[in-house]
Amino acid sequence: MKVGIVGANGYSGVELIRLLQQHPYVTIEKIVSHSTHGKNILELYPHLYGVNEMILEKWNLDELSNLDFVFFATPSGVSKDIIPPLLDKGVTCIDLSGDFRLKNAGDYETWYKKTSAPAEYLQKATYGLSEVYRDKIKQAKLIANPGCFPTATLLGLLPALKKQIIHANTIHVDAKTGVSGAGRNANLTNLFTEINENIRAYKVGEHQHIPEIEQVISDISGEQVPITFITHLIPINRGIMCTMYADLVEQVTTEEVHQIYKDMYKDEMFIRIRPIGEWPTTKEVMGSNFCDIGVMVNRRTNKLIIISVIDNLVKGAAGQAMQNMNIINGWEEHIGLNNSPLYP
Repeated sequence: MKVGIVGANGYSGVELIRLLQQHPYVTIEKIVSHSTHGKNILELYPHLYGVNEMILEKWNLDELSNLDFVFFATPSGVSKDIIPPLLDKGVTCIDLSGDFRLKNAGDYETWYKKTSAPAEYLQKATYGLSEVYRDKIKQAKLIANPGCFPTATLLGLLPALKKQIIHANTIHVDAKTGVSGAGRNANLTNLFTEINENIRAYKVGEHQHIPEIEQVISDISGEQVPITFITHLIPINRGIMCTMYADLVEQVTTEEVHQIYKDMYKDEMFIRIRPIGEWPTTKEVMGSNFCDIGVMVNRRTNKLIIISVIDNLVKGAAGQAMQNMNIINGWEEHIGLNNSPLYP
């Protein structure tokens, strides 16, 4: 299949290049960048010598219309304008930005501070959390790939919500991310001297991923509930850790909850439930499409504690996008993604 990547000059875009290069059924035909078109990708990413030496091109609707799949690794506010005409020409699109995740246009404009995509295209989009919406993804032509924080949060919460063992209105999420989640643009906050030996809370109570998480929780639980969600920037390159707390509906043991998680994810190749008493770390999923989850019941407070980790650029972006492409085409989901995490 012939695929293209729009926004190939960013971290998620170059991660798509890395993963798609090893996919046996895919050829990268076009890489597109608004800001760096005309440059060889090697000028931006010399590590691609001998792997991919393509020229970044301008957006061209007619040329991209000849492709089977186009991935959009663009900043929010870009894909909402350029995906609709490509979709109308029959090309399957997977959007890694937030432009099509929220079904309510007003929510997008409130949280993203930008004009929303046309309502008809918001309704056409399928939310691409692979393990939750697999059946819908199989039929989709437009995938709204989940955000990195929502992926880690929702995969951690899903079994507890589905089995109704927690009160959904008591969910608190303490989320931490590596610096690559902020993109490659120069920014004072992202300077080494600002990040090193430092932890910074940001977008407190205002993060654009909050309504996305709440939308899926509402879909799963049948309740429209607000969550407490606080994000922190930490001095690592890759990785997300979400530590979640919620009140239990009734008394259960750690062993019982652990079995619920193991049973629900027993057929999911990219979800790894850690043994009781063992907590996942970001380094243990780095470079992979895995989501590792640990659970514990705090008997003293009758709260469920969940810790979920992913690589924000793989399972949180490019890897899940490729997993969704595999689902749409009826291919084994692990194709192109069946690699062990990098360690150390």
